[in-house]
Amino acid sequence: MGNYPAAYQTKGGVLDVDRNLYAGIVSAGGRVLVEEFVLPIRSGRAWEVPAGHICRLTTIEGPQVADLNIWNRHNPRERMWAARTRQMESAHVTTFDRLWSTLPHLRPLTTIVADTLADHGIDGDGARVHDLLGTRCDPYVNRLLTGEDFDYHCHSNLVRAVQPFGLEESDVHDVLNVFQATGLNEDDEYFMKASPARAGDYVEFFAEIDLLFALSTCPAGDLSLPLWGPDAVDPLSVCRPLGVEVYRVAPEALHRWEPPRSPAYAGRHGLRHTSWRDHDDAGKTQ
Repeated sequence: MGNYPAAYQTKGGVLDVDRNLYAGIVSAGGRVLVEEFVLPIRSGRAWEVPAGHICRLTTIEGPQVADLNIWNRHNPRERMWAARTRQMESAHVTTFDRLWSTLPHLRPLTTIVADTLADHGIDGDGARVHDLLGTRCDPYVNRLLTGEDFDYHCHSNLVRAVQPFGLEESDVHDVLNVFQATGLNEDDEYFMKASPARAGDYVEFFAEIDLLFALSTCPAGDLSLPLWGPDAVDPLSVCRPLGVEVYRVAPEALHRWEPPRSPAYAGRHGLRHTSWRDHDDAGKTQ
């Protein structure tokens, strides 16, 4: 038997992205910059991206990997689902791929509409860019492996970032590793390597609904230096800031766009609702 995709449908179905629509949104004039900031090294920040807006992440000074979380701005229980996105799209994402949300919502939160690293492809080590394979670095694993505490891992950066929006540590979830080059080796082990991004590279996300983004500039910088083992060094010298821009798209560019809906599953997972009265009546018949 040959292999087959985990999610398959015929052309024109819900997984078949209207590329002309999104290409037109990107190429249309009239964008308005509504927010802009620089995210310093080894830090995190959260910000809102309204539906129909575009968010651009830029390596303004050179390669730097980052960990991205996304939630429904009005309901943080709906958030990016890395595992399902790997199945619906790919383990590494690029232009016209979408990031899907958790059950029971299951809809695209955002569509990638531009990526200057889209032509990177697979390098000689089998690595690709922008992965959903690995998760964020965190102080718990660091303590486990080194016996030391460090407060500026991506997990901690994201925890601090979302607090002003009423979220807490349990809301931080598996990430999209932006600008990060990764793959699986011949032993099926996850590996990372130096980011191929250059100064000025960027990736753009189109918000399908009102979103909350949170981003951490990874304390490992561009991943060009060893982080573990006898040759490990502090990679502070290869840490760089990232640029964030949010744009309002011209209304006429959105005339064919509609926010996505969740699947209309009407079942109850095979469960029958019971109440205390049902149990009481059952006892009387014994």
